Amino acid sequence: MKLRCIIVDDSFLQRTAVSRLVNNHPNLAMVAEYSNAIEAKNGLKNNEIDLIFLDVEMPIISGFDLLESLDNPPQVILITGNPDYALKAFDYNVTDYLYKPISLARFDASVKRAVAKYEQINKLDEDEEYIFVKSNLRQRKVVLNDINWVEALGDYIKLVTTEGNVVILSTMKSFEQKLPKEKFLRIHKSYIVNLEKVEKFNSKKVEVAGTMVPLSRHKKTELAEALYNV
Repeated sequence: MKLRCIIVDDSFLQRTAVSRLVNNHPNLAMVAEYSNAIEAKNGLKNNEIDLIFLDVEMPIISGFDLLESLDNPPQVILITGNPDYALKAFDYNVTDYLYKPISLARFDASVKRAVAKYEQINKLDEDEEYIFVKSNLRQRKVVLNDINWVEALGDYIKLVTTEGNVVILSTMKSFEQKLPKEKFLRIHKSYIVNLEKVEKFNSKKVEVAGTMVPLSRHKKTELAEALYNV
């Protein structure tokens, strides 16, 4: 397994040193190097990254400033020559903190910690099914059981999940074909529901995870039969 990583450091020499360590490590895959936080933030929009090697002391926008600007940052290993930043670093829930100059042994220990954390975060039960969807130019993993319902939005669809909403470019018909028929049912031209999340229904509405969504009249019997077999 390889963690996809980037390096963000305004020092060319430091980027080169860290890049050499990354490229020689069996559990790391280099995606890009950035000399400032603005370039890094733009790069994160277009790439799925597991780990950032991030310099704290950069001009204009520091490493901490970059972290504060990210809604859902990947794992971070901070790099600095100033030990005074150590306490502040862990306020940002970073994976580890490296002092310059970086020794091979300390680097390997940090990566080992990052790999262990990645495995813990991404561990799925054997029975859990998932799919990958493309949202905001990224491939995202969505656990099927986390989906409450799917809603049509013109040329897009919205996956309403326990982890938040995910909007993707797709038709309802195309996405419906990716879902297991025994777990999901299209109850309306604009709605597909997770049968396990249905709490109650009447002739016009279905309550899914505490929210009422519309039910087509001709789908009521099919819904009742499907729920009986869940």
